[in-house]
Amino acid sequence: MLWMAAIFGFSSLPGSAVPGGLGSYAHFGVYAVLGALLFVAFSHETAHGRAVAYAVLTASLYGVTDEIHQAFVPERVPDVADWGMDTLGALAGALVALGALRILARYREGSSSS
Repeated sequence: MLWMAAIFGFSSLPGSAVPGGLGSYAHFGVYAVLGALLFVAFSHETAHGRAVAYAVLTASLYGVTDEIHQAFVPERVPDVADWGMDTLGALAGALVALGALRILARYREGSSSS
């Protein structure tokens, strides 16, 4: 929730206050972190495949609300391409978190059997 609040805060900045040059990379990176965090949250209660799907869906829906929010911020406009990068970033983040969790599980299995 804190990361989502941070995204909302950044989205509230007028266009002139947003650092230039990052564009799609910033959307991808910010939502990759969100995807990873949501995956970790969902993976405690559901199978990992579903946790990835829930994380990406939740982050993507949040990305839609973020783009709508930007319609009301001076010098900002909603952009479908930004939402696409949000969704791709969330997918990448959730998959990286899944991979890290699997590596950690293998490491723990190896440590406990020796």
